[in-house]
Amino acid sequence: MRVAKRTKEILRRLDEAYGVEDRCGLDYETDWQLLFATQLSAQCTDARVNVVTKDLFKKYRKVEDFAAADLKELEEDIRSTGFYHNKAKNMISSARDIVHKYGGKVPDNMEELLTLAGVGRKTANVLLGHIYKTPGIVVDTHVKRISARLGLTGESDPVKIEFDLYKKIPKENWIRYNFQIITLGREICTARNPKCSECFLRDLCKSRTD
Repeated sequence: MRVAKRTKEILRRLDEAYGVEDRCGLDYETDWQLLFATQLSAQCTDARVNVVTKDLFKKYRKVEDFAAADLKELEEDIRSTGFYHNKAKNMISSARDIVHKYGGKVPDNMEELLTLAGVGRKTANVLLGHIYKTPGIVVDTHVKRISARLGLTGESDPVKIEFDLYKKIPKENWIRYNFQIITLGREICTARNPKCSECFLRDLCKSRTD
């Protein structure tokens, strides 16, 4: 099967299995809540982050509250997400920039988002896609692993993977591709011992083991 045709079929099956909604695994109501939830999700599950932010966003009700937060206290508030020293420092720093440089609103473009502490292209694309509806592909560990297994990219660097996938995946699929691949990665195409015999993409996969 030709590459373009195979890619189209992979995306069709992902849509069929997981739907076409642009869903996010993190709970949030505002732009800054999604920013901080995404920062907390580094090396942490969405489920754990959602448990933490349920109380966190009741305690810190405005982005200004994070900007004025005590570092040690915030560290304790987010300790269970791991890497809490850096996360707390980045959250306070980015909150201060949002308040003092961007009028209390999370920036709506990649260039300015990348100036915020602890924000890389992955986090920026989450914000742009779900808050500002600007399509982008979020390359996390699942997208990196499974896109390679499916033969959709031969790159290993996340940024190169992102731009490689832009060439092969239609723009209307960009935002939902991340959620679909995360779900596939958790349920079937796990990092260790993937359940290839149960996978609906097994006949299209370059790395199937069954």
